[in-house]
Amino acid sequence: MRTLEHKVALVTGGSRGIGKAIALELAGAGARVAFTYRQASHEAQKVLDDIRAKGSEVVAFQSDAAVHSQAKEIVEKVVAQFGRLDILVNNVGTTRDGLLMRMSEEDWDAVISTNLKSVFNFAKAACRPMVSQRSGKIINMTSVAGLVGNAGQSNYAASKAGIIGFTKSLAKELGSRNIQVNAVAPGLVETDLTSKLTDDQKKVMVEAIPLQRPAKPEEIASVVLYLSSSSSDYITGQVITVDGGMVL
Repeated sequence: MRTLEHKVALVTGGSRGIGKAIALELAGAGARVAFTYRQASHEAQKVLDDIRAKGSEVVAFQSDAAVHSQAKEIVEKVVAQFGRLDILVNNVGTTRDGLLMRMSEEDWDAVISTNLKSVFNFAKAACRPMVSQRSGKIINMTSVAGLVGNAGQSNYAASKAGIIGFTKSLAKELGSRNIQVNAVAPGLVETDLTSKLTDDQKKVMVEAIPLQRPAKPEEIASVVLYLSSSSSDYITGQVITVDGGMVL
């Protein structure tokens, strides 16, 4: 069912993992899709090919989401090419884990900039066309770490908690313009980021999940699709946790 026919979506960090699954899911629902990537040009090309194979329009932009001017330029290009912007998915993210006593300022700044400032950059740029349209959906990818914290991830947890506060504040600002702003908080997901975990680390995490397994990226993408569709028109300022019960 092509629930996003005639809609235009922009996904940041769309070349791999959850972002790739989201881009494919939205395209499969009929959206014209733009996505960003930073370095993974080979992976980005594969996403382009996969979406075109679905018969959907797609374009990719190489950029650093933490740079405000680049975010503004990309949103302007998307609107110029497709005529509008209906859906923004702020997905780009990174980790630089370590105990706070050993964490460098560089590792703190890099994670906050990539994970949190990028959300500000793209949401700010997307506000203008969405307000003009008097409609839009902004979905920010946070994490269960932003809800409960995680030892060795103070920078990552702080960035993801910041996204939650940002989401709720922006939902209040834009609600009167018929723009819904929500967040999705995945738990353990099978991606490149979690592939860095040791088998022992994964075992401990899976044991803490009532459903006894990590999520597939497609299971996160399906929730983003719901929040991107008209079915969620009366939902805003919410954080939907997709974690198999990890933080019950």
